[in-house]
Amino acid sequence: MDQRKRLVVIGNGMAGAKIVQEILSRNRERFQVAMFGAEPYGNYDRTLLSDVLTGAKDAKRIFLNSLDWYREHDITLHAGVTATAIDRDNKVVRGSGGVEESYDTLIIATGSRPFVPPMDGAEKTGVFVYRTLDDCQAIEAYARGCRKAAVIGGGLLGLEAARGLLSLGLQVTVVEMMPWLMAQQLDAEGGALLQQTMEQMDVQVLLEKTTTRVLGEKRVAGLEFQDGTALDTDMVVVSCGIRPNAELAGASGLAADRGILVNDQMQTSDPDIYAVGECVQHRGKLYGLVAPLYEQARVAAEHLAGNSSNVEYQGSKPVSKLKVMGVQLVSIGETSPAGPQDEVVSYIEPVRGVYKKMVIRENRLVGTILLGETDTAGVLTQMFLLGAELPERRADLLFGTSTGAPILSVFDLPDHAQICHCHGISKGQIKEAIEFGKCRSVSQIGVHTRAGTSCGGCKKLIEQLLEVYAGEVAEDPAEHWYVPSLPMTKPELVAAIKAKELKSVSAVFRELNGGQEEPSHKTALASLLKTIWSGEYDDERDARFINDRVHANIQKDGTFSVVPRIDGGITSPAQLRRIADVAEKYQIAAVKLTGGQRIALAGARKEQLPDIWKDLGMPSGHAYAKAVRSCKTCVGSLFCRFGLGDSVALGIKVEQRFKGIETPHKMKLSVSGCPRNCAEATIKDVGVVAIEGGWQVYVGGGAGTRVRAADLLCTVTTHDEVLKYMGRFIQYYREHGKYMERAYGVVERFGIERLRELLVKDVDGIGERLDAEIERAVEAYKDPWAEANEPVHPAQFSEPIRVNEEVKGIPLGPVDAIPLGQGRNYVVDGCGIAVFRQRDGKLFATQQTCPHRGGPLADGIIGDGKVICPLHARKFDLKTGASVEGNCCTIQTYPVRAEEGEIILTPA
Repeated sequence: MDQRKRLVVIGNGMAGAKIVQEILSRNRERFQVAMFGAEPYGNYDRTLLSDVLTGAKDAKRIFLNSLDWYREHDITLHAGVTATAIDRDNKVVRGSGGVEESYDTLIIATGSRPFVPPMDGAEKTGVFVYRTLDDCQAIEAYARGCRKAAVIGGGLLGLEAARGLLSLGLQVTVVEMMPWLMAQQLDAEGGALLQQTMEQMDVQVLLEKTTTRVLGEKRVAGLEFQDGTALDTDMVVVSCGIRPNAELAGASGLAADRGILVNDQMQTSDPDIYAVGECVQHRGKLYGLVAPLYEQARVAAEHLAGNSSNVEYQGSKPVSKLKVMGVQLVSIGETSPAGPQDEVVSYIEPVRGVYKKMVIRENRLVGTILLGETDTAGVLTQMFLLGAELPERRADLLFGTSTGAPILSVFDLPDHAQICHCHGISKGQIKEAIEFGKCRSVSQIGVHTRAGTSCGGCKKLIEQLLEVYAGEVAEDPAEHWYVPSLPMTKPELVAAIKAKELKSVSAVFRELNGGQEEPSHKTALASLLKTIWSGEYDDERDARFINDRVHANIQKDGTFSVVPRIDGGITSPAQLRRIADVAEKYQIAAVKLTGGQRIALAGARKEQLPDIWKDLGMPSGHAYAKAVRSCKTCVGSLFCRFGLGDSVALGIKVEQRFKGIETPHKMKLSVSGCPRNCAEATIKDVGVVAIEGGWQVYVGGGAGTRVRAADLLCTVTTHDEVLKYMGRFIQYYREHGKYMERAYGVVERFGIERLRELLVKDVDGIGERLDAEIERAVEAYKDPWAEANEPVHPAQFSEPIRVNEEVKGIPLGPVDAIPLGQGRNYVVDGCGIAVFRQRDGKLFATQQTCPHRGGPLADGIIGDGKVICPLHARKFDLKTGASVEGNCCTIQTYPVRAEEGEIILTPA
């Protein structure tokens, strides 16, 4: 007979799952555990929902505990079952659908719900809250039919929702009732700087606006505000904070106020019932951050596991380490002084979006804001939590010591000191991973404990712990491999390729990987080979992503966008007429002015592309490639009364020289005609700004998922000098950048001072070689849209082949109709079939549409019996149809063979 006590947990969110983990780690045999989870999933990291909405992470990647984890730990999980009543007299929890569980001890971890402020029309179609994975998926699905979105709430979650909607291609407006953004974490100055940064990313901000009504009949058409103004919008996301889910506890007679009242052991008014997380109220306070919830879970677990009755929860000090719209932000404690006795130390750099502030009381840190740069966040957090005395030189706390010596020794921290606040990992847990788990690198610590795997703010402290307890910080060699299938760094791989004169991707796999192809690494190797060999590269089209095969950007519906080159953003009436005529002739779904001062024709079918290019009579704008793209310009001295230099003329020269050159990631360029910087040159991969008597060349800027101000490389006087040093930087980036690493990654790894020495001062004598290599790349350039007249294969731009079904086998036509190493779409009695022809001659057939979001599988990259969907990189086994990484449904496969050079498909 099972002698274990019955433990029931209501809530399977981050707090509920965490306390179960903590109890099991202390005393696995004490309880028989049953859990109620209102969502039909395992436990996931709610802080990463914004990454799901933006597409940065797949939903499967944010799960902390899969459904299998519960089975493996003998936990009964009622997934998708909401607890509806607590019968305290009989010690029974009742759930939806008639589910019942008896308990000896009960834990309530019901979390919180989104607060929707009072406003008319909140029930209309198109109004969403932003709290769960289902909310994320519903927002994304609805957004597909919208152009404009409004987010009510300018706090953390509101801005993250705005970031997600922006990535879905919508015009986004954030509506906030306070005088500045993120009023709980920032002061007025920091809020204003954050607003400036967001507006640079095309997010409109409306402050001091109270929404009173949602406009529209049944669907959202706009918002009306208390001051009488209105805003047109197609959808609304409400993110105005949270409220504790305490009603179930209150209905059962437990003491509750704003939340469920608990003591220092996390017990409710019923000693057999505990509560943790956002639903509880402890000493008058509610907590909505992850770290306090984890602290509460540890305290309650100590008591429930029978280990200690002395541990108490004393409350938590607020520490927020956040990433908003790609901007790093740390907010700790009190962000404004309480009186004249408080010392305030601040630093602001508006151009780079950097703001740092400390509030000091009696020589101890009581509050901090770090916006834009958070390198010292780990040290400041520990000084705040420990109440440690501060060094006299306050600048060291904001910028680090001039010698590089640590301000705070991790050796002196107690084992319970929390190092990773995102996952609640203590110094003691990291020590254990080092001493017993034999972890020797930051990445190994992350795998073992999850520390450092979210915001990354604790990585410097983890490095210190490794130095103290392991003697050194080892590097994981795999972190430096160019592609995982070939265990070599980029320089090692380049040397091997040159030594063996490998000029095609298939040759690299054949000579360096035993002939085994990995489809997900083909594009990276193709990029590298193009950089090494320029015009000598053997261009195997199956190593190209579909965008680069057809020279257009694939859209979410499988159509393509066409962006012609308009050098420097300067066009003519004749070009505009041709663009308009093409848009009408081919019934283009949308004509879009892009952020790079170009015109995009969105919604073209693949088979239309060659004719569109011919009718346009314009070269490719490379809006689809990992290459040098457009060069944005202002009007400069040509028209502007403030212009100091002819930015248009220089921008055209820049674009014409470097157009389409292959790089590790896309490169955005810009030329501004004066320091007013209207073309935003200081947040581009390479930017140029006119000053009195010359030009400043900036490198390493970015304004995508991460915002980074560029660093000044050099100041020159002529256009030719600008082109020279831009070319040297581009070539250096081509040679040293990792695949899919933006240019700012190279700038940060090498440092701007070292790059000045190499590229401007030429201390190593590499300047002439870099000049020659970039010249080779320039001379090797060919306009890819010329393939409209001479396609590399008859199937390059073909529409689906339509076939009528026969009984014994369906002849689809000649094998050679499918390009080697690629796929092709066939329609058999109205059903889309993708047929693939590997480089080794093997044929495979599957359904055409990816079950994830309908991606066209025939346009995917194949190899080693696998295909990668071009939309969201789902990988499938071509033999079985199984999702290789377990993040999607199985696809249908079909028997297919070759007979006398013909493809024969057997009906399913």
